[in-house]
Amino acid sequence: MTTQVIVLNGGSSSGKSGIARCLQAVLPDPWLAVGVDTLIEAIPVSMQTSDAGIEFAEDGGVSVGPEFRTLEAAWMAGVTAMANAGARIIVDEVFLGGAASQQRWQKALGGLDVLWVGVRCESTVAAGREIARGNRVKGMAVSQAEVVHQGVLYDLEVDTTHSESLECARTIAAQIR
Repeated sequence: MTTQVIVLNGGSSSGKSGIARCLQAVLPDPWLAVGVDTLIEAIPVSMQTSDAGIEFAEDGGVSVGPEFRTLEAAWMAGVTAMANAGARIIVDEVFLGGAASQQRWQKALGGLDVLWVGVRCESTVAAGREIARGNRVKGMAVSQAEVVHQGVLYDLEVDTTHSESLECARTIAAQIR
């Protein structure tokens, strides 16, 4: 079977988006890159400050409510529909719920050939990137660095602490069928 979806899971500022862009450059076929940031940008601003939606605490914590989960499920179904229609998809995700988050994606992507990739980065390095980016709540990278991997099963893991996105993308691309 041919790989239809690559799921990159890692904490904030771990390098997932850079890897996704590099994968698009090195893979021979066109791949669409979508991420949880795309979903967050698409929801109404009012849901970004509501306990029913998604809230970003001053310390970097993130809490997700039932309305966000409903929209997230619809978004996952849409990503799955694109893959079922023939698009190859790279999903840039942050599994805030660890294994439970992966299980939601596994259910949504059922029947598709998925490559599950853990993107790790030492929390101090990710925190430095977070500051340099300037568009993240301080503390998010440190709070997410390990929790997003708890109980998650991967086909492959890469570490961006000392490896460039392109090197990681080439490692991932070598696993694509």
